[in-house]
Amino acid sequence: MKFSWRVLVLWTLPALVIGFFFWQGAFAGAPTDMSKNAANTRMTYGRFLEYLDADRVTNVDLYEGGRTAIVEAADQDIENRTQRWRVDLPVNAPELISKLKQKGINFDAHPMRNDGAIWGLLGNLIFPILLITGLFFLFRRSSNLPGGPGQAMNFGKSRARFQMEAKTGVKFDDVAGIEEAKEELQEVVTFLKQPERFTAVGARIPKGVLLVGPPGTGKTLLAKAIAGEAGVPFFSISGSEFVEMFVGVGASRVRDLFKKAKDNAPCIIFIDEIDAVGRQRGAGIGGGNDEREQTLNQLLTEMDGFEGNTGIIIIAATNRPDVLDSALLRPGRFDRQVTVDAPDIKGRLEILQVHARNKKLDPSVSLDAIARRTPGFTGADLANLLNEAAILTARRRKEAITLREIDDAVDRVVAGMEGTPLVDSKSKRLIAYHEIGHALVGTLLKDHDPVQKVTLIPRGQAQGLTWFTPNEEQGLISRSQLKARITGALGGRAAEEVIFGPAEVTTGAGGDLQQLSGMARQMVTRFGMSDLGPLSLESQQGEVFLGRDWTTRSEYSESIASRIDGQVRAIVEDCYQIAKKIVRDHRTVTDRLVDLLIEKETIDGEEFRQIVAEYTDVPDKQQYVPQL
Repeated sequence: MKFSWRVLVLWTLPALVIGFFFWQGAFAGAPTDMSKNAANTRMTYGRFLEYLDADRVTNVDLYEGGRTAIVEAADQDIENRTQRWRVDLPVNAPELISKLKQKGINFDAHPMRNDGAIWGLLGNLIFPILLITGLFFLFRRSSNLPGGPGQAMNFGKSRARFQMEAKTGVKFDDVAGIEEAKEELQEVVTFLKQPERFTAVGARIPKGVLLVGPPGTGKTLLAKAIAGEAGVPFFSISGSEFVEMFVGVGASRVRDLFKKAKDNAPCIIFIDEIDAVGRQRGAGIGGGNDEREQTLNQLLTEMDGFEGNTGIIIIAATNRPDVLDSALLRPGRFDRQVTVDAPDIKGRLEILQVHARNKKLDPSVSLDAIARRTPGFTGADLANLLNEAAILTARRRKEAITLREIDDAVDRVVAGMEGTPLVDSKSKRLIAYHEIGHALVGTLLKDHDPVQKVTLIPRGQAQGLTWFTPNEEQGLISRSQLKARITGALGGRAAEEVIFGPAEVTTGAGGDLQQLSGMARQMVTRFGMSDLGPLSLESQQGEVFLGRDWTTRSEYSESIASRIDGQVRAIVEDCYQIAKKIVRDHRTVTDRLVDLLIEKETIDGEEFRQIVAEYTDVPDKQQYVPQL
């Protein structure tokens, strides 16, 4: 558990207060030291006078100004034995001294000691000193906490993490799958280490490099690799850390950051998620007085203003380059924009090799097969995939990761956690026909991706799943491929209607219909793949600041909108008729595949294609090409 001085002080101060009062009570009225003449028993004053009259008292010692006496007297019960008693004397007893003299009894008066006053004085001095010291440590610790009283004067200070020699533990060898981006950034490292190579030919290193790409592609990882390779001072900060509710704080932090950077030049400044502070100006509430805009203005000035900043290289990362201010993107500020996109099959293989270094893989596991099965996966997705497979391996108490754990991990990452299999019932058979419809239509259609697996094991919100895996990377998608995907998505609804009738179709195709409707509309409005001609009727991006979906403006007339709806409906209807025809023409193989799927709950893609090939000529798919 982490040690906290603040908690210690908060518990110590009440203990000091209580201890002080106990101390004062113990020493303020401390009696005179009677250790040498201690008495074991007490005697009343009346009995003391009786002993005095009976001549049994032999010696008397007076303490505390005559208020206490230690009496040495003979015990009346045991002869020839002397015992000592303690007697509390009354305040007004002047006759006692006279009586002791008359009886000839030895007595001695001991003066009072000033120990109580001394301890009281020490207590009055020590306690305030301890209290002031404790409060000093308390406020000193709290002043270093975010929002503490000592932070009132530090709002304008930069919160960037500074490392004289960044030890991120990441090198360029640990970054794979984005070779083009690595080459761009290796030039930055080379300039910092050997600037004479560039200055000798009059070259100037870019002042800023903007890393652009979807989440999880490795933008921050690249920044860590640069920090680990460059060997120069490294500042790292998030764009949101510039923004505060107090006016002028963000601009002050920008000035402080660049002041520190200039003092340590040459150096690197890394700003993560720069879109938090670099959004377009003039669109926020408050106009030019908006705090975020003031911060951006100061950032623009520091990056390339009147003074300039020689020796400072700024690296920023964002996944929303469309919202950044144009002044921020111009040459002289961010000279280069490095796109860090999702890796291709070669890049995925390299990423898997990096993340598999510390994993125990079974010899039967092929990283190339995993890379082919995971199109669209980013570096973060692949790292999570192998980690999930390792967790499943440990849970199943295996020595190494096998292909089964890899398959289950892919399904978990893409579709969610595995659910409880359905019991054999009408609902299970209907779901089986639905999934077989998807797989059969996809297998018999030209230009459709091959089926990889059909399963009835629920995952996430889906009661059953059909997986398709492309044979190669598809940067561009043809019209026939889009229509084949729409037809394959309609295969489940087509199977329900053909087998059980129109009255028994279910809500299971809701997600499929939503997906294919979006594809069909994009074919008409964005890709020009309809009778309307090669026109882009809708913008891909919506409003940046006011929302994207509900603020999309119509860029065409009502008549064009009606024609768009007609074209979308015609595309979907044509594909639906093709899907129903495939299911009707292959009813026998459909029934056999459903019985097999209910029995095994999962059918592999290769086995599925072999069974279909027994009933039909799979390569001959021309008859099922949509004509629209």
